[in-house]
Amino acid sequence: MDLRTAQALIRFGLGRRGTEPLPTDPAIWLSDQLRDPDPTRPTATTERALDALRFDRQNKPPPAERRGPVIYRADAHAALIAALTTPAPFRERLVWFWTNHFTVSVRGGAAALCGAFVAEAIRPHVTGRFEDMLLAVMHHPAMLIYLNNAGSVGPDSRVGRRRHRGLNENLARECMELHTLGPASGYSQADVTNFAKILTGWSINLRADPPGFMFRRFAHEPGWITLMGRQFPPGEEGGVEALRFLADHPSTHRSLARKLVQYFVADTPSPADVRAVESVLRDTGGDLGAAAAALVQLNAAWQPGTKMREPQDYVIAGLRMLALPPDALEQINVTGMLAGLGQPLWNAPQPDGWPDQAANWASPEEMMRRIDWSYGVAGRVGERDPGAMAEASLGPLLRPATWTAVMRAGSRRDALTLLLTSPEFQRR
Repeated sequence: MDLRTAQALIRFGLGRRGTEPLPTDPAIWLSDQLRDPDPTRPTATTERALDALRFDRQNKPPPAERRGPVIYRADAHAALIAALTTPAPFRERLVWFWTNHFTVSVRGGAAALCGAFVAEAIRPHVTGRFEDMLLAVMHHPAMLIYLNNAGSVGPDSRVGRRRHRGLNENLARECMELHTLGPASGYSQADVTNFAKILTGWSINLRADPPGFMFRRFAHEPGWITLMGRQFPPGEEGGVEALRFLADHPSTHRSLARKLVQYFVADTPSPADVRAVESVLRDTGGDLGAAAAALVQLNAAWQPGTKMREPQDYVIAGLRMLALPPDALEQINVTGMLAGLGQPLWNAPQPDGWPDQAANWASPEEMMRRIDWSYGVAGRVGERDPGAMAEASLGPLLRPATWTAVMRAGSRRDALTLLLTSPEFQRR
């Protein structure tokens, strides 16, 4: 394995799975994943999740009989098994990135919807146009519930005047600050308020068959509304037009480019690298596949060890290295492993998602958690050779000091623990 192959597998992928065949040409292997169909076929659906949510709200069963948590656990497990076994790990990493960018969380009261949100609003669009992903995200019940837009009412709407219910700005604020323009773009509080008015009526209907998104026109703020100097018409179409405007705004291209380069290349991204990806987004009208391909072309993206693996990345890479058979994978509580390392799946504490910078994951407590996890998972090594596993997973990234420590360890379990906790395995 040469250095570029190792980087392709680790930086852009999720780590080599056992001794799977190495790509002949790393760059072509990555570009093929952007072009080919997604091999993952998730089973999570919004209809099933909303049926469960409706049942739980109407019947208020005891915790052990609630349907929502059952769906969440099944969908989370399926998503992690997909990451452990996927033949297209670059595409899967893009799913991770955009899922975190558009964070929804079980903390928002709709845990059952998280898997469907990823399957329907994120996964189909990771190599498509950002505008399409944004529209899918903003229409999805998971986001409407998580950021409280389902009950947002225009002050001058028929419902607002009759019931004196209020406007909720959460979705509008986070869409502008986190999902599109970024806080440095110069929008005002008035813009946030007006965008929230544009999005009134974007809600869900749990009584429909099937339940799903619903535009509630009597809760929608009437009239044309100004956002960042442009006017948008009333109705659902006004919200769609506003989102298209935000998706293709120069500040959005810049914000997305910086976040992509920070995630894939370096905690402190080079301005030149950010401009390179930004120009691709601008020139292609937000083509995310083209932006991902531009990341592969950055020289800095092929420099080893510049990013620290987050817990999710770390656990998946470690288990992919073990290449456990499907029946063994089904017996592993990967969701519990992530929670134990401080990054429970689809459960970020805030709408800005999980941080991906080393400083957030390198505290002494975090390192001790990784050591404990590594020793536990190392008990599954069986009779396999840790030295061979080290070479297969890290190749030229394996330091002589780590190799020596692995080979001199007193047991296979100790050897694998040393490998998993080595600096080079914890970085990508």
